[in-house]
Amino acid sequence: MLELVWLIPAFPLLGFLVLLAGGRVLGEPRAGWLATLMSAGSFAATLVVFAGMLGEDAQDREFQQVLFDWLPVGNLTVEAGFLVDPLSITMALFVTGVGSLIHLYSVGYMHNDPKYSKFFVYLNLFLFSMLMLVLGNNLVITFLGWEGVGVCSYFLISFWHTRESAAVAGKKAFVTNRVGDWGFMLAVFLIWGSLHTVTYTEINAAAGALTNTTATAISLMLLIAAAGKSAQLPLYVWLPDAMEGPTPVSAMVHAATMVTSGIYLLVRMNYVLSDDALLIIAIVGAATALFAALVAVAQHDIKRVLAYSTVSQLGYMFLAIGSGAYVAAIFHVITHAFFKALLFLGSGSVIHGMHDEQDMRYMGALRKVMPITGATFIVGWLAIAGVPPFSGFWSKDEILLAAWEQPDIGPVLWAVGLVTALLTAYYMSRQVFLVFYGEARWNDPRPEGVEGPESEVHPHESPWTMWAPLAVLAIAAVAGGALNLPVVGDWLVLEHFLEPVFAHPHHFTSGTTTKVVLAVIAVAAGLLGIAFAVQVWLRRKIDSSRLEPKFLTEAMYVDATYAKVAGGPGTKGFDLAATFDKVVVDGAVDGTGRLVRKVGELIQPAQSGFVRQYAIGVAIGGIAVVVWLLSGTV
Repeated sequence: MLELVWLIPAFPLLGFLVLLAGGRVLGEPRAGWLATLMSAGSFAATLVVFAGMLGEDAQDREFQQVLFDWLPVGNLTVEAGFLVDPLSITMALFVTGVGSLIHLYSVGYMHNDPKYSKFFVYLNLFLFSMLMLVLGNNLVITFLGWEGVGVCSYFLISFWHTRESAAVAGKKAFVTNRVGDWGFMLAVFLIWGSLHTVTYTEINAAAGALTNTTATAISLMLLIAAAGKSAQLPLYVWLPDAMEGPTPVSAMVHAATMVTSGIYLLVRMNYVLSDDALLIIAIVGAATALFAALVAVAQHDIKRVLAYSTVSQLGYMFLAIGSGAYVAAIFHVITHAFFKALLFLGSGSVIHGMHDEQDMRYMGALRKVMPITGATFIVGWLAIAGVPPFSGFWSKDEILLAAWEQPDIGPVLWAVGLVTALLTAYYMSRQVFLVFYGEARWNDPRPEGVEGPESEVHPHESPWTMWAPLAVLAIAAVAGGALNLPVVGDWLVLEHFLEPVFAHPHHFTSGTTTKVVLAVIAVAAGLLGIAFAVQVWLRRKIDSSRLEPKFLTEAMYVDATYAKVAGGPGTKGFDLAATFDKVVVDGAVDGTGRLVRKVGELIQPAQSGFVRQYAIGVAIGGIAVVVWLLSGTV
């Protein structure tokens, strides 16, 4: 059954091609149902391959399928092939599973959109690209998928391109990710130059030959690549604006596909990562997690809160990788896919029911008129807030424990992660209370300059195609922790499944007492964040305006600073470079051409075309040579 791996990306590719050729003819809703069927087919194929893998012994769960030699260049041969192992199949399972639910949700969400079929063209292509990224057996195939998800994110984030904010957000995502691409390419060049291969199995076998300096250089380039795709400091700025696209795109980008690419790349290349680089990865992750959580507490757009939450949760995953806890990182990738897709799709249901309203200050009491959306959103809130037994508690607790066990800097990393957990519980509680509790503020008058719906708002529950995926994701957000439970007879299913993929599997060294104490502290921090939010946003005992300074509302002015640098010194630098290119580079090229032409004009009279003139010239030259030789002998 492992030989059927090619079917996994083939289904969404087929859907893309059919919709590209006949999507307009199919129209709504057939185009959406076809795309959803192709995504579901991919999920079914992944389940079949997964079942085939479980039939093998743990040490034999690695299978390569080479379709053909793609790029034979000298000593370099790049295969078009797939790698089936526990890591790639784990990624493919949640990518196709959550992706299928997002496709189904989109059937209802995109109703009456004038570009309905085009949306599903992009969505199927997005899924295909992500599957190529995680299933490729070498870095070049992964890079193909890497660029594919980048292009699709540009198409989808700027899908409603007639809105300037959406067009700008798409361009920002595209440009920012090019920085990460630079890091990816340099890493590939260094690996090829050092190991003469780009195939993962061969890299793993030869990685021990790398010097620490080379391994660190490769690792840092991979970090730059991952920071671009997975939105870490300082390259995170594209992700908060990615919510300008349709909400299913936000769920696809933030939960199921693109942002997990960087995590996957670093975990896949675990054989290469040096200890020095791991420390830097952990610090970047912790800093990003705290930064984004602080910014999230002061946002008013329902999707922007979730966007900064994604940046923060990705920081947790980087912290896990930097701590050597690769299983914990993938565990949090999976649980995050469940509850973040649930939260984003839930926010889309709210926006749909509120006639495109996204400002939480003009919501409230929606759980009464949108009971399914409200109940499922609350499940996602409890999961991300780290409340046991919801899935987010188990995966986040593993990351905090891994950080604690790091030598020297471990307690600092743990403390940053703990504060981030408290902030996460607070800002997510704030969101839930503003949106679903309190008094209805749907039609409150707005300050001058603040836009609102064109007519009176009458919230309503979404159609079944939208709430059914919410229900499935809510179940996953509750039960997802069962993948790696340390308390039920050592039920570490995910850990045992993934261990063969890692060069140095991570094992916790803390005793039971330490683990329990740290877990209790983490839960207490989450409950404290929730309790504080109750005092502020439900009981109104604390002035909320003091908790939302402009410094945080404006995301610490990072975006504004980037804009000033790009629009000021950056633009001047580009203009100077253009001038240098025109005057110096082009001048040198054009000058060389003019010089050659002048020399040609000077010698042109000697090239008359008359044979007698050439014969006289040859004779004179011959006599001159003879005279010179005779004078030399004398």
